[in-house]
Amino acid sequence: MLTVGDKFPSFTLTAVKGGPDGLGGPGKSFTEISDQSDVGKWKIVFFWPKDFTFVCPTEIAAFGKLAGEFADRDAVVWGVSTDSEFVHLNWRVHNDDIRDLPIPMLADIKRELAEALGILDKTAGVALRATFIVDPEGTIQWVAVNGLNVGRNPQEVLRVLDALQTDELCPCNWEKGKETLQPQKLFEKVA
Repeated sequence: MLTVGDKFPSFTLTAVKGGPDGLGGPGKSFTEISDQSDVGKWKIVFFWPKDFTFVCPTEIAAFGKLAGEFADRDAVVWGVSTDSEFVHLNWRVHNDDIRDLPIPMLADIKRELAEALGILDKTAGVALRATFIVDPEGTIQWVAVNGLNVGRNPQEVLRVLDALQTDELCPCNWEKGKETLQPQKLFEKVA
């Protein structure tokens, strides 16, 4: 599995657009997204196993609710599964929780991106619940992976992004607005 310090793989995937444009129907709802999209921005790339399941829409909706918070931090959010763009679109149309989703849903139907990242479940052949924070240079700065049955906490992803963007030493449970660690001050106290 790729991890912190690795380059995020190159890819080009078809996606259902976020927001109302995503509900325009086939031919109007789709766009291409690649590793070169949104150049200069931080990227939050999260994977879910399958559309039309139970845990997945809770996570997707939670990421969608935080899309503005991520945008305020110069970050884009991309959701990905191994289902097709047509399945994504159908799911959005028929699921109240994600109908108004403001983020794109990428279709990794050939499993190339999930495979390149090393996040395919060995038994089910679908993506694990993996989340990557990728810096503007395309380097992975944070990874978290959950099994198929356990949802993740998008608020924690936002907290980690805040910490990464400080470029400072952040203690356990650090939150935006709190002080970071200053090694010089720690050494002064000892002396």
